[in-house]
Amino acid sequence: MDAEIRAEARAEASIPASRGSAADAVEADQAPATAGTARSLWRDANFMRMWGGQAFSQFGAQITELAIPVLAVLILNATEFEVGVLTASGFAAFLLVGLPAGAWIDRMRKRHVMIVADAVRAIALAALPLLWWAGVLHMWHLYVVALIMGIATVFFDVSYQSIVPSLVRPTQIAEANGKFESTAQVANIAGPAVGGWLVAVVTAPFAIVVTVFTYIASFIVLSFTRDNEVVTPKHERAPIMHEIGEGIRWVFGNRYLRRIVGCTGLSNFASNISFTLLPIFLLRELGFSPASLGLVFALGSVGGLLGAMATPHIVRWVGEARAIPVSAIAFSIAGLFLPVAALVPTIALPLLTVQMFIGSFMVLLYNITQVTFRQRVTPPRLLGRMNASIRFVVWGVTPIAALLAGGLGAWLGVTTTMWIGAVLGLASALFVVTGPFWTLRELPTADDR
Repeated sequence: MDAEIRAEARAEASIPASRGSAADAVEADQAPATAGTARSLWRDANFMRMWGGQAFSQFGAQITELAIPVLAVLILNATEFEVGVLTASGFAAFLLVGLPAGAWIDRMRKRHVMIVADAVRAIALAALPLLWWAGVLHMWHLYVVALIMGIATVFFDVSYQSIVPSLVRPTQIAEANGKFESTAQVANIAGPAVGGWLVAVVTAPFAIVVTVFTYIASFIVLSFTRDNEVVTPKHERAPIMHEIGEGIRWVFGNRYLRRIVGCTGLSNFASNISFTLLPIFLLRELGFSPASLGLVFALGSVGGLLGAMATPHIVRWVGEARAIPVSAIAFSIAGLFLPVAALVPTIALPLLTVQMFIGSFMVLLYNITQVTFRQRVTPPRLLGRMNASIRFVVWGVTPIAALLAGGLGAWLGVTTTMWIGAVLGLASALFVVTGPFWTLRELPTADDR
């Protein structure tokens, strides 16, 4: 499993002198995130609106994550390399605009960025069923739409991971991240199952239409959400390249963040070598139906939901710092189960379900813990650049892994390529297994880092 985006509220998961204008100040019934006695987020109407909107978005994204590859494989008869290019197109944006996006977002209202990103994604996705209906849909259309979606997602996700501190109080950040991750995992459970059913019953293009409406719903809810961000005045801004460099230096100058980036980046690189070819592996090699494919993801994602719920208890038990290497070891070992399924195809369905369950559970433990630490330790003015710098690395490797997977799949075969990904995944845990995490119980705060 990807240690950042697949399990994170896309995410990476994965979210303040704050920014905005007086006209968009927090409403009277929504106290600023730093004031007063904390109340339950269940009673925070503003947070609940944001949470509800993201539930729609996450649900739709899971349907699309299944529907587009199925459309490519079953309707357009995509080859291994074409599937690799499709995956690479969706993540190329992290290399193209990943770093400047963070600096730009730190100059803008993050909620407004998310609203525009939702609108762009809805419009881009709507083009696919229209092209299919007109009988002119080709693979290059999927590449273009995937690229546009990827760029919008970069801006949405960096904003999403950076806006949490302006919505809730500092002591509620971990709780808010946990709630967002829980919703993502409910979407992971229901989305693929519903998506598989929709693909089987009404075909992949119409399943994509459902996602268009979920992005519209997210757009509407975000429009009615309020935050307490205050945009940095223009005269206080440094040149864009200086601000980008400041974000990079912050991330790689912190010994904890540096190791987290190494672990997450290599894990994502390895897992995407395997997951790029997963639709071909399951649909062609093992003969799964689209509905069975959705069922595997749905049942496995129950682990993610339980992981999000269990994270606070596990962190209290083993300590925040140690939870990171423990989870990394577990999800890297779970990755081996995927190619093993090819050796025992008669039990592939339950084996892959177990693999998804364990991987999702541990990735959620890892993501909630490390994302909360990142948000807590980073100065508010650097939040966007910190998240963008990290995502530039940990998601920037994805298009490279996808293209490599397509080439290796055509050359060595799908199953051999998955073994390569699984073995590389084992090495990712070394970044956090060796280092300061075992010697601490709690990770440092912004004041004692």
